[in-house]
Amino acid sequence: MITGELKSKVDRIWDTMWSGGISNPLSVIEQLTYLLFIKRLDELHTLKERKATRTKKPIEEPIFEEEQDHLRWSRFKETAPEQMFETVRDQVFPFIKTLGAKGEDDGEGGSTYTHHMKDALFMMPTPRVLANVVDQLDDIDMADRDTKGDLYEYMLGKIASAGQNGQFRTSRHIIRLMVDMTAPTPKDVICDPACGTGGFLVAASEYLVDHHSEAIYKDEKSRRRFNEKTFHGYDFDNTMLRIGSMNMLLHGVENPDIRYRDSLAQTGDNDAEKYSLILANPPFAGSLDYESTAKDLLQVVKTKKTELLFLALFLRLLQTGGRAAVIVPDGVLFGSSKAHKKLRKMLVENQKLDAVISMPSGVFKPYSGVSTALLVFTKTNSGGTDDVWFYDMQADGFSLDDKRTPQPDKTDLPDILERWAKLSGEKKRARTDQSFLVPKAEIAENGYDLSIKRYKEIEYEEVEHDPPRVILARLTKLETEISQGRSQLESLLR
Repeated sequence: MITGELKSKVDRIWDTMWSGGISNPLSVIEQLTYLLFIKRLDELHTLKERKATRTKKPIEEPIFEEEQDHLRWSRFKETAPEQMFETVRDQVFPFIKTLGAKGEDDGEGGSTYTHHMKDALFMMPTPRVLANVVDQLDDIDMADRDTKGDLYEYMLGKIASAGQNGQFRTSRHIIRLMVDMTAPTPKDVICDPACGTGGFLVAASEYLVDHHSEAIYKDEKSRRRFNEKTFHGYDFDNTMLRIGSMNMLLHGVENPDIRYRDSLAQTGDNDAEKYSLILANPPFAGSLDYESTAKDLLQVVKTKKTELLFLALFLRLLQTGGRAAVIVPDGVLFGSSKAHKKLRKMLVENQKLDAVISMPSGVFKPYSGVSTALLVFTKTNSGGTDDVWFYDMQADGFSLDDKRTPQPDKTDLPDILERWAKLSGEKKRARTDQSFLVPKAEIAENGYDLSIKRYKEIEYEEVEHDPPRVILARLTKLETEISQGRSQLESLLR
């Protein structure tokens, strides 16, 4: 959990850059990300040095060569502002733009990170602003993984234009819930077709490191698969691609496949049935013209609504047997158009719909108050839905207003994971409970409506009222007391 002290530090740094002339929130985040990345590189190199000293062996894969020692954060931060500015602008920044490149003959560099960084710009306006920001960032310890994630979450949450740009942030605790429910394995090929800053891919990589570190690091082939073949993300915002690829690199994934792509547009890339796990929170708002939408998606469902097109895209991208955990607006669950009904029927009848978790409307505040749900399903192309698990999430550990104040004692997330692991026990749950199973036949009878309100029963408490005569007598007594009081007051005034 991000502390008030860390928030204050970020706020002060933000104000420094803002007053220095960097007014675009995304530009502030981008420049801060570069500097945090440079700082983290120095910390990682220091760890390699300590290991080499301890084992009395040469440094394994050093980040900085001997002649590049002056490029390290711990070195240039001690220099005068003007010298620091020249070093970072003319040497450090070009250095991080080439990280991961295999060689000068490789036209696009050896990694997607290098490819996206080619167009990155150093935008610090003056030596004074840079020196001030470097001094303040130096107080932040980036070694802790959670601190790093909290820092990113807080910075990204400060984008005032998020609601207008459609850049809604998915909170890390919701991302972790989705990752824990799908439980990635080293064999998975994971994709987020609207990856933004890479939050889902980062969380999936952390899960694999925490639960399968022996398998992903056992040999060079396994390490290469983890770093280059496991994680795939698409976005059509170049700034997000740069931040996302840097985010992945900071979290230990050296060369993820993060590419520029409009996921819903017609492309020449043949990525059908390529992935075994999809984790996503795609853009909800808006609709597309038929002309700009991929024809194979329109063949699945003819609609202009982006949320339905993304569901069709997920089904296209998944391998048979592949699974998905995705966030959708509530309208997907009960919309009455032909496209809505067709997609829901497809999920229930042709695939295996595992769970529908209804989330409270405040989960995406302050960006949006829209009600959303989490769908978990498996692509089978041959059915398999017997019962669908419904869960009515009431709290996620934060207040449901614009402030989103932490409320750790109010959260359903641990209960969701516990019940998800033992679904057989949910068969005995009543429809008045917070979670329960609904047979496929009942869902079909209800026109494939997936709204939990359709199936949940509400218990009403019987309230007994006094007979009308008793209530009237009570009113008469009160009126008499009021009249007497008024008479006493009048006599006192006379």
